[in-house]
Amino acid sequence: MSDLILYQRDYCHLCDLALAVMAEARAPDFDSLWVDDAQELEQRYGTRVPVLRDARDGRELDWPFDAAAVRAFLAR
Repeated sequence: MSDLILYQRDYCHLCDLALAVMAEARAPDFDSLWVDDAQELEQRYGTRVPVLRDARDGRELDWPFDAAAVRAFLAR
């Protein structure tokens, strides 16, 4: 499992945009987790998706974000 996790939903246009931003930022490999699949994730992220999380230190980057914000997040 990757240290980076993108929390998202099925059929979420903002999540699709986040994926494009991640590609533009040339983010390293990350895992996608769908909040629809687990009640705990639904409660935590349901209204916030997409959210990028660094599992190493627990930092999170909430939408909206752009490529520059992703690169800054990854540089910390």
